[in-house]
Amino acid sequence: MSAIVTLKKGEGRSLKAGGLWIYDNEIASVTGTFENGDIVTVHDFDGYPLGKGFISLLSRIRIRMMTRNARQEIDEAFIRMRVQNAWDYRKKTVDTDSCRLIFGEADFLPGIVIDKFADVLVVESLALGIDRLKSAIIHNLIQILASDGIMIRGVYERSDAKVRELEGLERRKGFIGEPFDTDILIRENGVQYMVDIQNGQKTGFFLDQKYNRLAVRRLCKGAKVLDCFTHTGSFALNAAQAGASSVLAVDASETGIERARSNARLNGLEDRIRFLCRDVFDLLPELERQDETFDVVILDPPAFTKSRNSVKNAVKGYREINLRGIKLVRDGGFLATCSCSHFMPADLFSQTLSQAARNAHKRLRQTEFHTQAPDHPVLWAADESYYLKFYIFQVCEER
Repeated sequence: MSAIVTLKKGEGRSLKAGGLWIYDNEIASVTGTFENGDIVTVHDFDGYPLGKGFISLLSRIRIRMMTRNARQEIDEAFIRMRVQNAWDYRKKTVDTDSCRLIFGEADFLPGIVIDKFADVLVVESLALGIDRLKSAIIHNLIQILASDGIMIRGVYERSDAKVRELEGLERRKGFIGEPFDTDILIRENGVQYMVDIQNGQKTGFFLDQKYNRLAVRRLCKGAKVLDCFTHTGSFALNAAQAGASSVLAVDASETGIERARSNARLNGLEDRIRFLCRDVFDLLPELERQDETFDVVILDPPAFTKSRNSVKNAVKGYREINLRGIKLVRDGGFLATCSCSHFMPADLFSQTLSQAARNAHKRLRQTEFHTQAPDHPVLWAADESYYLKFYIFQVCEER
C-alpha cells in the first residue's frame, strides 16, 4: 500500500478542474511511509480517492499527479500507454521529423520533456518522481518509434536546469547510451538548421514556434524585414526563403549570431540576410532616429519574467520593445510579436501591446493569433502548459 495524502477541505480546486499539481499548503495529512519521489494515493478531505501521483517534500509542488484512477498501477504497461498516446497524438497533429514527443503535464507525464531532432532524442527531466521513471519512458518511446519504422540512433540528456536543485536533484548533462555527434541537421518548413543539442538553449532549438514561423513567411515576399532576438536565425531564414528583399537579423549573443550565419550559409541565404550582434533595446531607438522603416518587424524576445514576482518589470520590457518595434513598421506593414512566459497571461500581454500602440500613436489590426505548436499542447487547468502568445498585426497610422 502506498502512503495516503489527504487534502484540506475546499482545496484541490486546480486538480479537480483538470490540473496535475497539488501544493504543500493544500494538504491536511500524509499517512503511511514513503520516500521522496514515491507514488502516493491522494484522497479528498472526505476520503474520496482522487488518483495517484509522486510526492516530494522538497518542492512547493508537493504532488504531481500521474493518474485520476486510484486503483491504477504505475507500472511498465502504464508508462507504455502514456508514451503511445503521446506519439499517436503527434502523428495526427504535426510534422514529426523534428518535434516535441513528450510535453510533461500536457502528456500526463509531469516533469519530463523529450524532443526529437531527426533521429536523435533530447531529454529534460525536472522532477524526482519522473526521474525514476525516465529510463522506462525513453525505452518505451524508442520501441514505439521503431514499430513505425523510425530508428533512434542516440539519446542526449539536458537535465541541466537550475530548477532540478529544488527537487534535490543534481543538474545533469550528457549522453544516455553511446556517444554521437551533437550537431544535428534538421529540416523545418523547408529550412535546414544545424542544432547544437549539447550547448544550445534548453534542448537545442525552439520547436514551439514552428507554425508561427510559417505564418510569418506569408508576409515576407518582397518585404524589408527586421528580425529582433533572432537567436539562431529561424524567423530570418524563413523570411529570406519566402522571398524577402532584405532581412536584418539582430541578437545580443555573438554565439547565436555565428550559429545563425552558419544556418544561412547552409540554406544558401547568406547574401540575403545581414546579421548584427547588438542589444535590441539599444538598436531600435537608433533605427528610429535614422528614419528607418520596415515592411515586417518580428519580435521574439526571451521570457522577460520567470516568476510572478517580476511580472511588473516584464510588462515594462514588453511595452518598451513593442513601442519601438511598432514605430519602425511602415504604414500598412506588419508586426509579429510574442511572449514565451506563462507568467505573462494572455490578457495582460494584449493590454501591454495595446498600451504600446497608443503610446506610438499607431493602430493595430489583428491578423492572426497563435499559441505554441500542437506538439506543445495546452492542457486546460494546467496553466504552466500555456506559455506562448503570438500575434501578427497590421500597423496603421492614426489619421
